Amino acid sequence: MLTRTTFGWSRLLTAAVCIVALTHRMLWGLGSQTLASQNFFAYLTIQSNTAFAALAIIAGVIALRTTEDPAWLTTARALVLSWTITAGLAFALIVWQAGVRGIPITVPWSDVVLHFVLPAWTIIAWIIGPGRRAASWRVVPFVLLYPVVWGVFTIWRGGLIGWYPYYFLDLRQVSGVVEMALTCAIALTIFALVASGLVMLSRVHQTVAGPLPPGPEPAQPSSGSTGAK
Repeated sequence: MLTRTTFGWSRLLTAAVCIVALTHRMLWGLGSQTLASQNFFAYLTIQSNTAFAALAIIAGVIALRTTEDPAWLTTARALVLSWTITAGLAFALIVWQAGVRGIPITVPWSDVVLHFVLPAWTIIAWIIGPGRRAASWRVVPFVLLYPVVWGVFTIWRGGLIGWYPYYFLDLRQVSGVVEMALTCAIALTIFALVASGLVMLSRVHQTVAGPLPPGPEPAQPSSGSTGAK
């Protein structure tokens, strides 16, 4: 069973691994002169993992200093984990589709860490990590806010520079508006399902310590004492 202190250090280690992987992925991309490498921070995966690393540092410090996570931290973790896990699922789908279409795609070790290893570990940590409260179902609609805003901005920006981080946002690479809208709707559904799964797991496997044991009962007056009349 993980102790709270051990879990706090594991959060800090996870943040360090994420930062190293992000740095390697950026340096690896800089070796290419494509627009993709020049727009490194335009990817939802990179943005969400950057937020994940920052939150993991904060969560690690809190775990080392307190016995329980505050409610706001559980909410923040549910939001960020929903984004990173869904981004990992989307990346796996893109890699699979590229293989089906015979499109060569190189996956460096940093992509494997960011899209598969870290999401898998965070799900395990979400379930067994001590001191986590149950997440609120109100998290689910807020999870959708970021990808919607990101998607609208990315489509607008892509029209200006002629580049999109994901093919399904580019009307030149899909059959039309209907296919793009359908793909985006499916993506948002996956975000909502992942968020709902995290909330459900947090409620089934709530790890916050139970109520404190009852203190000593107040002393009872002796049988010989008399009250005022």
